Amino acid sequence: MSATAAHAHAEDHAHDHGHHHKETFVTKYIFSQDHKMISKQYLITGLIMGFIGIAMSLLFRMQIAWPGESFPVFEALLGKWAPDGVMDPNIYLALVTIHGTIMVFFVLTAGLSGTFSNLLIPLQIGARDMASGFLNMVSYWLFFLSSAIMVLSLFVEAGPAAAGWTIYPPLSALPQAQGGSGAGMTLWLVSMAIFIASSLLGSLNYIVTVLNLRTKGMSMTRLPLTIWAFFITAIIGVVSFPVLLSAALLLIMDRSFGTSFFLSDIFIQGEALHYQGGSPVLYEHLFWFLGHPEVYIVLLPALGITSEVIATNARKPIFGYRAMVASILAIAFLSTIVWGHHMFVSGMNPFLGSVFTFTTLLIAIPSAVKAFNYITTLWKGNLQFNPAMLFSIGLVSTFITGGLTGIILGDSALDINVHDTYFVVAHFHLVMGISALYGLFAGVYHWFPKMFGKMMNKNLGYAHFWITAVCAYGVFFPMHFVGMAGLPRRYYTNTNFPMFDDLSDIQVVMTTFALIAGAAQMIFIFNFIKSIFYGQKAPQNPWNSNTLEWTTPVEHIHGNWPGEIPHVHRWAYDYSKTNENGEYVIPGQDFVPQTLPLQENEEELNH
Repeated sequence: MSATAAHAHAEDHAHDHGHHHKETFVTKYIFSQDHKMISKQYLITGLIMGFIGIAMSLLFRMQIAWPGESFPVFEALLGKWAPDGVMDPNIYLALVTIHGTIMVFFVLTAGLSGTFSNLLIPLQIGARDMASGFLNMVSYWLFFLSSAIMVLSLFVEAGPAAAGWTIYPPLSALPQAQGGSGAGMTLWLVSMAIFIASSLLGSLNYIVTVLNLRTKGMSMTRLPLTIWAFFITAIIGVVSFPVLLSAALLLIMDRSFGTSFFLSDIFIQGEALHYQGGSPVLYEHLFWFLGHPEVYIVLLPALGITSEVIATNARKPIFGYRAMVASILAIAFLSTIVWGHHMFVSGMNPFLGSVFTFTTLLIAIPSAVKAFNYITTLWKGNLQFNPAMLFSIGLVSTFITGGLTGIILGDSALDINVHDTYFVVAHFHLVMGISALYGLFAGVYHWFPKMFGKMMNKNLGYAHFWITAVCAYGVFFPMHFVGMAGLPRRYYTNTNFPMFDDLSDIQVVMTTFALIAGAAQMIFIFNFIKSIFYGQKAPQNPWNSNTLEWTTPVEHIHGNWPGEIPHVHRWAYDYSKTNENGEYVIPGQDFVPQTLPLQENEEELNH
């Protein structure tokens, strides 16, 4: 379909929408094909899953800080897994496993990409909707189904999956290995297979929409950086998620159909099992070939949101637009050739280790380009410190501090000392977990007026940011030192190791910060729900922004724009732009919407 044919199609599509049948509750709110509603469905589902994931982390943090103590809350929430309020060791690993799975996939992949790709791609490129509304709806409902199965797996008699979120065999491949290796593990694999289907359908839709449905004048170099980030994220997802699906399917084969892809020479209680010739390292390769691109699938949308929010609130053009796009492309390419750095201690050839070290350290270059460009955009800007801006600046901070420890972990020699310790946990929580969550919060505060037509309370937003920011570092900064002291991950107690006795006070400090941070998220939830119903009505363009979504009416309508789709004449970052006389292009206004044609003698910027 040529671009012009696509446009004609889009316009016809819009006219059909004018007189279409009355919507029922079900077609509007449940099985909706409108990208704006689907983005809200993703966001609310993601927030509910995030609530569960954070609650789990608070439970196991309490266990690490006060091992073997009796807590009534354990008995209330864990039932038979916490007799008399003392946590059962088996459920500890299950909590860690499901916490990791929920946060990485259900909150930061689906919650972040699903919400903002859906909301912003059609609105910022000037399209009536996604390329396929039906596929979009199917991708959300598959995500919902997989979320439901993951939550249901918590209620299995023998316990949920408990092999770590990476579910390495043989723990995950032998149903008899431990309680959580039975039905809980099967449900985990089923849930992830459905999740991958959802992710692929969504990603294909995003790619096609960005390539085919841009409005007149919206060339690729005029796209906002948010769209570049979502577009490249979708491509990484399409390339790498099928590999995780293959790992999950082979694991199902080993578990249920007697194959030996990942198993060999195994004895359980003195009995030799029949498995021969498989290798758990093969599973590690398949898992991490998705697993490493996955951290960029999580991070790139957050970086795209940050680019948009920082430029808007610094009232300056983003510094180095083309370098920013190039760095996204470089990160996407490099992310597929670094997976071996998760496996330095798996007995790999040291030469191969040095190759993976080299490619891993190369990612520091595009990452640093992004960090420096953010700082340069902020430099001498007219900074508007609203909550979205604070979370974006917070992201730049955690991206740098978390990224620095990656240089240590990405080095095959230095990694040996800290592999599988809390140093690793601290690193990836800062660079991926906290950074991506900050991106999610920045996006919610910034586009809430677009999603719900109301403004969020600014002062509650400030409280949310400062408590969260202080506590996030309070948890993960000391964790680096605990890891350097040699404390291993995923142990439910360290009381058997006298050399770690001195660290128990630090564990209490970290857990205290974690509990306060968890409580601070309730401020956000309160602000979010209250603003939907009682928030101040939003103006059409609350942040004086240039991008196309702020040209649509505040009330949501099918097809986004009531009349013709606006045409685009410039890039998205003409903030504080002046003509040769030093006056603003639009007198008295420090921003120039993308829809305004170039004025006489005006030069187009897009460096």
